[in-house]
Amino acid sequence: MHHDDYEELPIRDEMIRLGQALKLANLAEDGQHAKHLVSEGQVTVNGAVELRRGAQLHAGDVIAVVGAELPPVRIVTG
Repeated sequence: MHHDDYEELPIRDEMIRLGQALKLANLAEDGQHAKHLVSEGQVTVNGAVELRRGAQLHAGDVIAVVGAELPPVRIVTG
């Protein structure tokens, strides 16, 4: 996947939790939706299924929701 195929999600700290990132990137409607997506194995981080909503993401990590129409999101420090 080419760099331009990602949306960017700027974060101000060194890391962000997966559930928060899903909401900020509009990949999940709210915390409950994020929890459901993660628990159902529908979220990938750097191409691997992630089942921990509290997983720490850092700049360069890429998150995606399987089957979503939205492009993957790459975490960047802003």
